[in-house]
Amino acid sequence: EITSWGVLYYAFPVLAPRISVETGWSVPAVTWAFSVSQIVSAFAGIAVGRWLDRRGPRAVMTAGSILALPALVGIAYASTYELFLLAWAVAGLAMAATFYPPAFAALTRWYGPDRVRALTALTLVAGLASTVFAPLTAALNEYLDWRATYLVLAAIVGAVTIPLHASLSLPWPEDGHHGPASGNGDAAVIARSRAFLALLATMAVGGFGVYAVVINQVPLLTERGLDTQLAAWALGLGGLGQVLGRLGYAPLQRHTSARGRTVIILAACAAATVLLGLIPSPPLLLVAAAMLVGMTRGVFTLLQATAVSDRWGTAAYGRLSGLLSAPLMLAIALAPWGGASLAQALGGYPALFLVLGVMTALGALLALATRAR
Repeated sequence: EITSWGVLYYAFPVLAPRISVETGWSVPAVTWAFSVSQIVSAFAGIAVGRWLDRRGPRAVMTAGSILALPALVGIAYASTYELFLLAWAVAGLAMAATFYPPAFAALTRWYGPDRVRALTALTLVAGLASTVFAPLTAALNEYLDWRATYLVLAAIVGAVTIPLHASLSLPWPEDGHHGPASGNGDAAVIARSRAFLALLATMAVGGFGVYAVVINQVPLLTERGLDTQLAAWALGLGGLGQVLGRLGYAPLQRHTSARGRTVIILAACAAATVLLGLIPSPPLLLVAAAMLVGMTRGVFTLLQATAVSDRWGTAAYGRLSGLLSAPLMLAIALAPWGGASLAQALGGYPALFLVLGVMTALGALLALATRAR
Protein backbone atom coordinates (compact mmCIF):
# COMPACT_ATOMS: atom_id res chain seq x y z
CA GLU A 1 0.00 0.00 0.00
CA ILE A 2 2.87 2.42 0.74
CA THR A 3 4.33 1.84 -2.73
CA SER A 4 1.02 1.75 -4.63
CA TRP A 5 -0.23 5.00 -3.06
CA GLY A 6 3.20 6.62 -3.21
CA VAL A 7 3.75 6.00 -6.93
CA LEU A 8 0.23 6.19 -8.37
CA TYR A 9 -1.08 9.02 -6.16
CA TYR A 10 1.46 11.07 -4.20
CA ALA A 11 4.05 11.40 -6.96
CA PHE A 12 1.60 13.37 -9.08
CA PRO A 13 1.29 16.57 -6.99
CA VAL A 14 5.11 16.75 -6.91
CA LEU A 15 5.46 16.37 -10.68
CA ALA A 16 2.35 18.22 -11.90
CA PRO A 17 3.93 21.72 -12.10
CA ARG A 18 6.90 20.35 -14.09
CA ILE A 19 4.58 18.41 -16.40
CA SER A 20 2.64 21.59 -17.14
CA VAL A 21 5.77 23.65 -17.84
CA GLU A 22 7.44 21.07 -20.08
CA THR A 23 4.35 20.07 -22.09
CA GLY A 24 2.57 23.41 -22.31
CA TRP A 25 -0.64 21.84 -20.99
CA SER A 26 -2.34 24.00 -18.36
CA VAL A 27 -2.23 22.97 -14.71
CA PRO A 28 -6.05 22.48 -14.64
CA ALA A 29 -5.78 20.23 -17.71
CA VAL A 30 -2.99 18.17 -16.15
CA THR A 31 -4.96 17.92 -12.89
CA TRP A 32 -8.10 16.88 -14.76
CA ALA A 33 -6.24 13.89 -16.22
CA PHE A 34 -5.42 12.81 -12.67
CA SER A 35 -9.05 13.33 -11.64
CA VAL A 36 -10.10 11.05 -14.51
CA SER A 37 -8.07 8.27 -12.89
CA GLN A 38 -10.06 8.73 -9.68
CA ILE A 39 -13.37 8.60 -11.55
CA VAL A 40 -12.36 5.42 -13.40
CA SER A 41 -11.20 3.92 -10.10
CA ALA A 42 -14.57 4.69 -8.52
CA PHE A 43 -16.57 2.78 -11.11
CA ALA A 44 -14.06 -0.06 -11.55
CA GLY A 45 -14.09 -0.57 -7.78
CA ILE A 46 -17.63 -1.99 -7.97
CA ALA A 47 -16.48 -4.88 -10.20
CA VAL A 48 -13.34 -5.35 -8.09
CA GLY A 49 -15.52 -5.69 -4.97
CA ARG A 50 -17.60 -8.45 -6.55
CA TRP A 51 -14.47 -10.35 -7.54
CA LEU A 52 -13.03 -10.03 -4.03
CA ASP A 53 -16.13 -11.57 -2.45
CA ARG A 54 -15.82 -14.64 -4.68
CA ARG A 55 -12.09 -15.16 -5.15
CA GLY A 56 -10.11 -13.07 -2.67
CA PRO A 57 -7.43 -10.42 -3.25
CA ARG A 58 -4.48 -12.31 -4.75
CA ALA A 59 -5.39 -12.34 -8.46
CA VAL A 60 -7.03 -8.92 -8.67
CA MET A 61 -4.35 -7.07 -6.67
CA THR A 62 -1.56 -8.77 -8.64
CA ALA A 63 -3.31 -7.85 -11.90
CA GLY A 64 -3.62 -4.26 -10.67
CA SER A 65 0.10 -4.11 -9.92
CA ILE A 66 0.93 -5.48 -13.36
CA LEU A 67 -1.46 -3.00 -15.02
CA ALA A 68 0.26 -0.12 -13.21
CA LEU A 69 3.38 -0.69 -15.32
CA PRO A 70 1.94 0.08 -18.80
CA ALA A 71 -0.12 2.89 -17.25
CA LEU A 72 2.96 4.63 -15.83
CA VAL A 73 5.00 3.99 -18.97
CA GLY A 74 2.11 5.43 -21.00
CA ILE A 75 2.08 8.53 -18.80
CA ALA A 76 5.83 8.93 -19.24
CA TYR A 77 5.78 8.55 -23.03
CA ALA A 78 2.52 10.43 -23.74
CA SER A 79 3.25 12.75 -26.65
CA THR A 80 -0.24 14.27 -26.77
CA TYR A 81 -2.72 15.28 -24.11
CA GLU A 82 -5.17 12.64 -25.34
CA LEU A 83 -2.62 9.86 -24.75
CA PHE A 84 -1.81 11.37 -21.34
CA LEU A 85 -5.52 11.27 -20.47
CA LEU A 86 -5.84 7.67 -21.66
CA ALA A 87 -2.80 6.55 -19.64
CA TRP A 88 -4.26 8.06 -16.47
CA ALA A 89 -7.55 6.27 -17.15
CA VAL A 90 -5.62 2.97 -17.22
CA ALA A 91 -3.89 4.03 -14.01
CA GLY A 92 -7.36 4.40 -12.48
CA LEU A 93 -8.00 0.71 -13.14
CA ALA A 94 -4.74 -0.13 -11.35
CA MET A 95 -5.76 2.08 -8.42
CA ALA A 96 -9.12 0.31 -8.08
CA ALA A 97 -7.31 -3.03 -7.74
CA THR A 98 -4.48 -1.97 -5.41
CA PHE A 99 -5.58 0.93 -3.17
CA TYR A 100 -7.40 0.82 0.18
CA PRO A 101 -10.77 -0.76 -0.79
CA PRO A 102 -9.39 -4.19 -1.85
CA ALA A 103 -6.92 -4.15 1.03
CA PHE A 104 -9.74 -3.33 3.46
CA ALA A 105 -11.84 -6.16 2.02
CA ALA A 106 -8.99 -8.66 2.41
CA LEU A 107 -8.20 -7.75 6.01
CA THR A 108 -11.87 -7.60 6.96
CA ARG A 109 -12.48 -11.13 5.67
CA TRP A 110 -9.26 -12.62 7.07
CA TYR A 111 -9.36 -11.03 10.52
CA GLY A 112 -13.11 -11.03 11.18
CA PRO A 113 -13.84 -9.84 14.74
CA ASP A 114 -10.26 -8.55 15.06
CA ARG A 115 -10.49 -6.52 11.85
CA VAL A 116 -10.24 -3.08 13.49
CA ARG A 117 -6.75 -3.85 14.82
CA ALA A 118 -5.63 -5.05 11.39
CA LEU A 119 -7.20 -2.10 9.56
CA THR A 120 -5.67 0.36 12.03
CA ALA A 121 -2.22 -1.17 11.52
CA LEU A 122 -2.61 -0.96 7.74
CA THR A 123 -3.70 2.68 7.68
CA LEU A 124 -1.02 3.70 10.17
CA VAL A 125 1.72 2.21 7.99
CA ALA A 126 0.21 3.23 4.65
CA GLY A 127 0.04 6.78 5.96
CA LEU A 128 3.80 6.85 5.33
CA ALA A 129 3.24 6.78 1.56
CA SER A 130 3.52 10.55 1.16
CA THR A 131 6.35 10.71 3.69
CA VAL A 132 8.41 8.26 1.61
CA PHE A 133 7.45 8.98 -1.98
CA ALA A 134 6.93 12.75 -2.11
CA PRO A 135 10.58 13.45 -1.15
CA LEU A 136 11.80 10.51 -3.27
CA THR A 137 9.93 11.81 -6.32
CA ALA A 138 11.28 15.31 -5.76
CA ALA A 139 14.84 13.96 -5.44
CA LEU A 140 14.52 11.93 -8.65
CA ASN A 141 13.14 14.96 -10.46
CA GLU A 142 16.21 16.96 -9.49
CA TYR A 143 18.33 14.71 -11.71
CA LEU A 144 15.79 13.41 -14.24
CA ASP A 145 12.94 14.98 -16.20
CA TRP A 146 9.38 14.08 -15.17
CA ARG A 147 9.09 11.38 -17.85
CA ALA A 148 12.19 9.52 -16.69
CA THR A 149 11.07 9.94 -13.09
CA TYR A 150 7.81 8.13 -13.86
CA LEU A 151 9.77 5.32 -15.56
CA VAL A 152 11.88 4.84 -12.42
CA LEU A 153 8.73 4.86 -10.28
CA ALA A 154 7.17 2.28 -12.62
CA ALA A 155 10.14 -0.01 -12.03
CA ILE A 156 9.77 0.45 -8.26
CA VAL A 157 6.04 -0.32 -8.19
CA GLY A 158 6.60 -3.43 -10.31
CA ALA A 159 9.53 -4.73 -8.28
CA VAL A 160 7.81 -4.19 -4.93
CA THR A 161 4.08 -4.77 -5.36
CA ILE A 162 3.82 -7.57 -7.95
CA PRO A 163 5.68 -10.20 -5.89
CA LEU A 164 4.01 -9.08 -2.64
CA HIS A 165 0.50 -9.31 -4.07
CA ALA A 166 1.29 -12.61 -5.80
CA SER A 167 2.27 -14.02 -2.39
CA LEU A 168 -1.14 -13.33 -0.80
CA SER A 169 -1.88 -17.04 -0.50
CA LEU A 170 -3.90 -17.18 2.74
CA PRO A 171 -7.05 -19.31 2.38
CA TRP A 172 -10.13 -17.25 1.49
CA PRO A 173 -13.04 -18.01 3.89
CA GLU A 174 -16.12 -19.04 1.93
CA ASP A 175 -18.81 -17.13 3.77
CA GLY A 176 -16.60 -14.79 5.77
CA HIS A 177 -19.53 -13.64 7.89
CA HIS A 178 -18.46 -12.02 11.11
CA GLY A 179 -20.39 -9.51 13.14
CA PRO A 180 -23.97 -8.29 12.71
CA ALA A 181 -26.14 -9.87 10.08
CA SER A 182 -28.86 -8.24 8.03
CA GLY A 183 -31.49 -10.63 6.69
CA ASN A 184 -29.74 -13.32 4.74
CA GLY A 185 -26.75 -11.15 3.88
CA ASP A 186 -28.01 -10.65 0.29
CA ALA A 187 -25.92 -7.81 -1.08
CA ALA A 188 -28.62 -6.77 -3.56
CA VAL A 189 -31.20 -6.44 -0.78
CA ILE A 190 -28.82 -4.50 1.44
CA ALA A 191 -27.77 -2.20 -1.43
CA ARG A 192 -31.41 -1.14 -1.93
CA SER A 193 -32.11 -0.57 1.76
CA ARG A 194 -32.72 2.89 3.17
CA ALA A 195 -29.78 2.56 5.56
CA PHE A 196 -27.31 1.73 2.79
CA LEU A 197 -28.55 4.51 0.51
CA ALA A 198 -28.28 6.94 3.42
CA LEU A 199 -24.72 5.69 4.03
CA LEU A 200 -23.87 6.33 0.37
CA ALA A 201 -25.12 9.91 0.68
CA THR A 202 -23.35 10.37 4.02
CA MET A 203 -19.95 9.28 2.72
CA ALA A 204 -20.27 11.24 -0.54
CA VAL A 205 -21.30 14.53 1.09
CA GLY A 206 -19.01 14.16 4.10
CA GLY A 207 -16.14 12.86 1.95
CA PHE A 208 -16.25 15.86 -0.36
CA GLY A 209 -16.01 18.18 2.64
CA VAL A 210 -13.17 16.21 4.24
CA TYR A 211 -11.01 15.84 1.12
CA ALA A 212 -11.61 19.32 -0.28
CA VAL A 213 -10.09 20.57 2.97
CA VAL A 214 -6.88 18.62 2.27
CA ILE A 215 -6.45 19.99 -1.24
CA ASN A 216 -7.24 23.61 -0.30
CA GLN A 217 -5.52 23.86 3.07
CA VAL A 218 -2.23 25.33 1.81
CA PRO A 219 -3.99 28.15 -0.14
CA LEU A 220 -6.04 28.95 2.98
CA LEU A 221 -2.96 29.19 5.19
CA THR A 222 -1.05 31.34 2.70
CA GLU A 223 -4.09 33.62 2.46
CA ARG A 224 -3.90 33.91 6.28
CA GLY A 225 -0.29 35.15 5.98
CA LEU A 226 1.83 31.99 6.31
CA ASP A 227 4.60 31.50 3.76
CA THR A 228 4.34 28.50 1.46
CA GLN A 229 6.99 26.49 3.32
CA LEU A 230 5.28 26.89 6.70
CA ALA A 231 1.91 26.09 5.13
CA ALA A 232 3.40 22.89 3.66
CA TRP A 233 4.79 21.95 7.09
CA ALA A 234 1.33 22.47 8.56
CA LEU A 235 -0.07 20.08 5.98
CA GLY A 236 2.66 17.58 6.85
CA LEU A 237 1.86 17.85 10.56
CA GLY A 238 -1.74 17.15 9.61
CA GLY A 239 -0.40 13.78 8.43
CA LEU A 240 0.97 13.19 11.92
CA GLY A 241 -2.46 14.14 13.22
CA GLN A 242 -3.97 11.41 11.03
CA VAL A 243 -1.83 8.80 12.79
CA LEU A 244 -2.88 10.06 16.22
CA GLY A 245 -6.54 10.10 15.19
CA ARG A 246 -6.42 6.52 13.94
CA LEU A 247 -4.99 5.32 17.24
CA GLY A 248 -8.17 6.58 18.92
CA TYR A 249 -10.58 4.72 16.65
CA ALA A 250 -10.56 1.35 18.48
CA PRO A 251 -11.63 2.86 21.85
CA LEU A 252 -14.32 4.86 20.05
CA GLN A 253 -15.62 1.71 18.38
CA ARG A 254 -15.90 -0.11 21.72
CA HIS A 255 -18.10 2.59 23.24
CA THR A 256 -20.34 3.67 20.36
CA SER A 257 -22.73 2.18 17.82
CA ALA A 258 -21.95 2.20 14.09
CA ARG A 259 -24.42 5.03 13.51
CA GLY A 260 -23.32 6.94 16.60
CA ARG A 261 -19.63 7.03 15.72
CA THR A 262 -20.42 8.01 12.11
CA VAL A 263 -22.30 11.04 13.44
CA ILE A 264 -19.55 11.84 15.97
CA ILE A 265 -16.68 11.57 13.48
CA LEU A 266 -18.34 13.67 10.78
CA ALA A 267 -19.42 16.25 13.36
CA ALA A 268 -15.80 16.44 14.57
CA CYS A 269 -14.59 16.85 10.97
CA ALA A 270 -17.10 19.66 10.47
CA ALA A 271 -16.11 21.45 13.69
CA ALA A 272 -12.38 21.24 12.91
CA THR A 273 -12.96 22.57 9.38
CA VAL A 274 -15.00 25.54 10.60
CA LEU A 275 -12.40 26.25 13.31
CA LEU A 276 -9.59 26.35 10.76
CA GLY A 277 -11.66 28.66 8.57
CA LEU A 278 -12.39 31.06 11.43
CA ILE A 279 -8.91 31.39 13.01
CA PRO A 280 -7.11 34.43 11.50
CA SER A 281 -3.81 34.09 13.44
CA PRO A 282 -1.28 33.53 15.00
CA PRO A 283 0.62 30.97 12.90
CA LEU A 284 1.07 28.56 15.81
CA LEU A 285 -2.69 28.39 16.37
CA LEU A 286 -3.30 27.84 12.65
CA VAL A 287 -0.80 24.95 12.61
CA ALA A 288 -2.49 23.42 15.67
CA ALA A 289 -5.87 23.66 13.94
CA ALA A 290 -4.37 22.01 10.84
CA MET A 291 -3.21 19.11 13.02
CA LEU A 292 -6.72 18.82 14.47
CA VAL A 293 -8.16 18.65 10.95
CA GLY A 294 -5.65 15.88 10.19
CA MET A 295 -6.74 13.92 13.26
CA THR A 296 -10.39 13.95 12.23
CA ARG A 297 -9.47 13.00 8.66
CA GLY A 298 -7.46 10.04 9.92
CA VAL A 299 -10.44 8.68 11.85
CA PHE A 300 -12.64 9.18 8.78
CA THR A 301 -10.45 6.72 6.82
CA LEU A 302 -11.13 3.97 9.36
CA LEU A 303 -14.82 4.89 9.39
CA GLN A 304 -14.83 4.23 5.64
CA ALA A 305 -13.12 0.87 6.19
CA THR A 306 -15.58 -0.38 8.82
CA ALA A 307 -18.88 1.26 7.82
CA VAL A 308 -20.15 -1.82 5.95
CA SER A 309 -18.87 -4.59 8.23
CA ASP A 310 -20.12 -2.87 11.40
CA ARG A 311 -23.67 -2.80 9.99
CA TRP A 312 -23.99 -5.88 7.77
CA GLY A 313 -21.08 -8.17 8.61
CA THR A 314 -18.49 -9.29 6.08
CA ALA A 315 -20.29 -11.83 3.87
CA ALA A 316 -20.77 -9.31 1.03
CA TYR A 317 -18.15 -6.81 2.16
CA GLY A 318 -16.30 -6.59 -1.16
CA ARG A 319 -19.35 -5.77 -3.28
CA LEU A 320 -20.93 -3.42 -0.74
CA SER A 321 -17.70 -1.57 -0.01
CA GLY A 322 -17.13 -1.22 -3.77
CA LEU A 323 -20.56 0.39 -4.08
CA LEU A 324 -19.83 2.60 -1.07
CA SER A 325 -16.42 3.66 -2.38
CA ALA A 326 -17.75 4.76 -5.78
CA PRO A 327 -19.46 8.02 -4.69
CA LEU A 328 -16.67 8.69 -2.20
CA MET A 329 -14.01 8.37 -4.92
CA LEU A 330 -16.06 10.64 -7.17
CA ALA A 331 -16.20 13.19 -4.36
CA ILE A 332 -12.41 12.93 -3.91
CA ALA A 333 -11.92 13.35 -7.66
CA LEU A 334 -14.11 16.48 -7.78
CA ALA A 335 -12.74 17.98 -4.54
CA PRO A 336 -9.73 19.86 -6.08
CA TRP A 337 -11.79 21.51 -8.82
CA GLY A 338 -14.91 22.00 -6.69
CA GLY A 339 -13.05 23.52 -3.75
CA ALA A 340 -11.08 25.96 -5.89
CA SER A 341 -14.22 26.98 -7.81
CA LEU A 342 -16.18 27.56 -4.60
CA ALA A 343 -13.33 29.61 -3.13
CA GLN A 344 -13.34 31.83 -6.20
CA ALA A 345 -17.12 32.23 -6.10
CA LEU A 346 -17.15 32.93 -2.34
CA GLY A 347 -14.32 35.45 -2.44
CA GLY A 348 -11.64 33.49 -0.58
CA TYR A 349 -10.61 30.32 1.20
CA PRO A 350 -11.86 31.19 4.72
CA ALA A 351 -15.42 31.37 3.36
CA LEU A 352 -14.83 28.09 1.51
CA PHE A 353 -13.86 26.33 4.73
CA LEU A 354 -17.05 27.53 6.44
CA VAL A 355 -19.10 26.10 3.56
CA LEU A 356 -17.14 22.82 3.68
CA GLY A 357 -17.77 22.63 7.42
CA VAL A 358 -21.51 23.03 6.86
CA MET A 359 -21.41 20.40 4.12
CA THR A 360 -19.65 17.91 6.41
CA ALA A 361 -22.18 18.67 9.16
CA LEU A 362 -24.91 17.81 6.66
CA GLY A 363 -23.17 14.46 6.21
CA ALA A 364 -23.38 13.96 9.99
CA LEU A 365 -27.13 14.61 9.87
CA LEU A 366 -27.55 12.14 7.00
CA ALA A 367 -25.70 9.57 9.12
CA LEU A 368 -28.65 9.46 11.54
CA ALA A 369 -30.52 7.40 8.93
CA THR A 370 -27.75 4.78 8.50
CA ARG A 371 -28.78 2.30 11.21
CA ALA A 372 -29.23 -1.17 9.68
CA ARG A 373 -32.48 -2.83 10.72
